[in-house]
Amino acid sequence: MNPSLDFEGRVELLRVDSQVLRGNPLGDPYVRELPVYVPPGRNEGLPVLLVLAGYTGRGQSYLETHPWRRGIVWHYDKAVASGEAAPALLVLPDCFTKLGGSQYVNSSAVGQYADHVTGEVVPLVEQQFATSGKRGVVGKSSGGFGALHLTMHYPGFFQACASISGDVAFEHMFPGEFLACLRGLIPYDMDPARFLESFFAKPDLSGDGHAVIIVLAMAACYSPNPSSPLGFDLPFTLDTGERIPEVWERWLAFDPLVAAEAHADALRALDLLHVECGSTDEFHLQWGARMLVRRLAALGIPCAHEEHPGGHRGIDHRYGPLLAKLASVLDG
Repeated sequence: MNPSLDFEGRVELLRVDSQVLRGNPLGDPYVRELPVYVPPGRNEGLPVLLVLAGYTGRGQSYLETHPWRRGIVWHYDKAVASGEAAPALLVLPDCFTKLGGSQYVNSSAVGQYADHVTGEVVPLVEQQFATSGKRGVVGKSSGGFGALHLTMHYPGFFQACASISGDVAFEHMFPGEFLACLRGLIPYDMDPARFLESFFAKPDLSGDGHAVIIVLAMAACYSPNPSSPLGFDLPFTLDTGERIPEVWERWLAFDPLVAAEAHADALRALDLLHVECGSTDEFHLQWGARMLVRRLAALGIPCAHEEHPGGHRGIDHRYGPLLAKLASVLDG
């Protein structure tokens, strides 16, 4: 199926009937639509390149063809057609949840999304298309975190990985969100369950609503607890906002800055590792990216690093040259 004549290539819409997401705790759909972009001119021996959406996003959004807001697939399609980029299959998974995202991790409070991507999405694509066996993964924000997380926890599965403004250095990025979350819970008598009941009935990201839902979503991903009424633990107290060390340590285990040491061999084996961020990132991820690159160097892990004069939003144009770079490495 090709939903748009604006593409030189085509988009196949696959159906993923997930076994690992069936019965997930949030009641999210276990049947997911999976768009796969097939470049023009060559239909076999293509590398697979996963593109992971950020928090609240889905892969489908990258297919936009509106003349005023072309999606990243449109730009990549034109680059391939003109010979400016090597061809690759772009795989656009949908890992959205009622909480806004999954961080592409396995969690008893959210679902087995890491296993879904690596054990269901990629195998389905490789069954449907004649691929080269080479794989890469790229994402922005939570998608950038997901790219690093999957690469580290599934050694050898990917040969190239790129993070655009990915979540890193949790000690820098989350404290302000925690305090905004507490402020946003005041109208709900500091009860996260009451907030979630209201949010599920009518999602509202205005004011401190975004901070509340993103902190609850991250807690569901990083500190799940089946015995908790919420299904997860918060890393701070609701009365003073003081950090709860044993819960916070569980979060830090997911921080790429920490996880890189435990999974150095998986990163060291890559043909390409790329980390980038805007110098004015609103979530302070530019500092974390610098810290991560320094940590990787100390571990003897080669990493390309770029810092551009942008923020966290409105930077989809960063995908263009990066998709071409990844496809070239994978197709080489």
